[in-house]
Amino acid sequence: MLSSERSPLLSTAAPHERTRGTAVFLAVAVVAIAIALVLLANNYQRIPRLMGSKNEDLMAHHEALIHPGAIFLDTRGQPINAHGGGVLYHNHTYYWYGEIKVGPTYLPESNAEWGGTRVDLTGISCYSSTDLLHWEYRGNVLSAVDDISHDLYRENVAERPKVVFNERTGKFAMWLHVDSMDYRRARCGVAIGDRPEGPFEYRGSFRPNEQMARDLTVFVDDDAKAYLFTSSEDNAAIHISELSDDYLTTTGNFTRIFVGRYMEAPAVFKRDGKYYFIGSGCTAWQPNAARSAVSSSIWGPWTELSNPCRGAGANTTFHSQSTYVLPVADERYDIRYIFMADRWKEENLSDSRYVWLPLSFDEISGHPTIRWRDKWSPVLSLA
Repeated sequence: MLSSERSPLLSTAAPHERTRGTAVFLAVAVVAIAIALVLLANNYQRIPRLMGSKNEDLMAHHEALIHPGAIFLDTRGQPINAHGGGVLYHNHTYYWYGEIKVGPTYLPESNAEWGGTRVDLTGISCYSSTDLLHWEYRGNVLSAVDDISHDLYRENVAERPKVVFNERTGKFAMWLHVDSMDYRRARCGVAIGDRPEGPFEYRGSFRPNEQMARDLTVFVDDDAKAYLFTSSEDNAAIHISELSDDYLTTTGNFTRIFVGRYMEAPAVFKRDGKYYFIGSGCTAWQPNAARSAVSSSIWGPWTELSNPCRGAGANTTFHSQSTYVLPVADERYDIRYIFMADRWKEENLSDSRYVWLPLSFDEISGHPTIRWRDKWSPVLSLA
């Protein structure tokens, strides 16, 4: 009985028993290797593909770090689609809104002279996060429509969405640049929502102070007064317009700044009682050196500063264009401001990337400063 219960791999077994045992061992090993390969392949396939991207870009965001210029993934493992956007902080949660860019990129004949490629309008997306690292997709909160007479018709433009919360009304106001395919209508669109994750109801569009308006941002001051910054006068000047108490229209009070400087992509924030502006020049999809300015009053006068970017790539804003400066409200984090920008791919706009970098202040000049990092965390000890 004892000899018949010995392992077939024991050296005391008969030669034919050892041969049979070796075969069994090899068969088990082959099966185990095959199972491991299948599991590895399945895990690899869970990483989404994006036309024109590299797999290492997709792998990068499996780390809990921000990788400027790589593909940002949401909690589903899908590329985040929120271009030219802004972030609202509400009830301990960050909400990121941006334009959805999907489908083929094409160049309309009306835009051929300046290279204005586009994708058809799909809508405005929303993502939410409690840590700025893991973003949950909340849906298309303002969708394109099939009505050719509507501002949100798929062949029109709806971009640069910014959402603010109105404490008086309890509503969420969305402002965005709406336009015709050739960018000649140059208007502001307004939508309203009951919840930060939408849906938003479109209210219509207009030209603030009867002036053309393209790239925009909205800034809410400490006293809850809100202001609209727009690229106006065919982008030759920035207009600052006071918003009504409900944040849904302008009051008629406005001023012109940076006249003749041709700026777009405005981002505005406040620090220690001073107002700061970051924007770009007007070079279509091509990047250029960032502009910056400071003022002691929202109405000015505004004093232009130097390019806030430092180091290699500064002359092209690290191959990106500003869209927002996010004040970080979470006290757990060491980073106080995040510079948000888009790295446009004019021939494949759906593959455009995001460049998020810490914004600090120079100890000597006191000016805003942005330096490149390959990867970083809002918690400096993890960067």
